[in-house]
Amino acid sequence: MSIIVNLYYTGKNGSARRFAEEMLSSGLVDRIRAEEGNQRYEYFYPVEDPETVLLIDRWRDQAALDFHHKSPMMAEIARLREKYKLHLRVERYREE
Repeated sequence: MSIIVNLYYTGKNGSARRFAEEMLSSGLVDRIRAEEGNQRYEYFYPVEDPETVLLIDRWRDQAALDFHHKSPMMAEIARLREKYKLHLRVERYREE
């Protein structure tokens, strides 16, 4: 069973894209991808909404996702989200 989380980061004046770019350039994305149980961590840009970035985040199971949520990286992500003044919408799915 995998847990798939779609996170929609929305901002203004390109801030969501700058957030994703900083997540990548800072090495934070590579660190998350290296976590035990991470199966996918990729950003996409919706064609019809230039102010939103979609993150598709996939984990092996709930335990791996819980471990990630308790990691210090979550504080780093929250700091960047605040820096870019982003709103967040989350969709969660289970794949059997």
